[in-house]
Amino acid sequence: MHRLPNISAIALVAVLAAFPALAQTPTPAPAAGAPSAPPADPVIATVNGQPIHMSDVQAAAQDLPAQMQQLPPQQLFPLLVNQLIDRKALLVAAKSQNLQNNPQVAAAMEEAADEKLENAYIQEAVAPQVSDAAIAAAYKAQYAGKPGPEQVEARHILVKTQAEAQAIIEQLNHGANFAKLAQKDSIDPGAANGGELGWFSQNEMVPAFSNAAFALKPGQYTKTPVQSQFGWHVILCEGKRTAPTPSLADVKDQISQALADQAIKATLAAARSKVTIQVMNADGSPASTDPNGGGMSVNLNPGTP
Repeated sequence: MHRLPNISAIALVAVLAAFPALAQTPTPAPAAGAPSAPPADPVIATVNGQPIHMSDVQAAAQDLPAQMQQLPPQQLFPLLVNQLIDRKALLVAAKSQNLQNNPQVAAAMEEAADEKLENAYIQEAVAPQVSDAAIAAAYKAQYAGKPGPEQVEARHILVKTQAEAQAIIEQLNHGANFAKLAQKDSIDPGAANGGELGWFSQNEMVPAFSNAAFALKPGQYTKTPVQSQFGWHVILCEGKRTAPTPSLADVKDQISQALADQAIKATLAAARSKVTIQVMNADGSPASTDPNGGGMSVNLNPGTP
């Protein structure tokens, strides 16, 4: 059974931190007569005299997929340096042909610069509102001292058709073992564990499944097949409880995400309140009072009828 993912409407871009494997450790001031300490941000390559600093390598590391970031530093470092050299060389070649003066390229460069500026503004406005202190305060207000959500412990059998699910229910009615049927017939990845799902809250499963599971009493199974987008289910309720109060560590990411969403929406609303906005219809005519365009047909593919 696939649990519902926890998806944010707007994702907060985290402030970049130095890549640990490549971070530079500050050194104390040298004693008199001692050799000079290395620079805090040394130049590690040049291209036509243009420097590439250690900070550039650290920033490039932040953009790598998580799997790549696990490579040993001695393997990752030269890969990143060569990547930055390639980019500098390509930039030199592009400028030598004055591609920056191409109208389409110039427009794309301006759009990219604007997007960076927008993101920087949002980060500047939002970061203080998702601080550790803000997260701790939200945890105290929303979770501390309060019981957790109601939960069900369940097993399920997932099959492709309603007829298959009904046949399984008939076997259960005649005393068949639920876990063994799950191992034999279920197409869910958890079939090997007898269809065990463990404890879950109502919002962690798709509605059709959750509604059926929470309607059962411990020891009961669904007497009619339950359909979801994954197929047809037979569900066994094994227990019910009020979940314990989650720790701050358990919900820190969830709180951070919620605070970020709220802060971003507030930042966007504040920015809109300070500008004059005029909306037109898709054909450029004056807009009606309907913010959705009054039902006007809109074609977003130029060149098609």
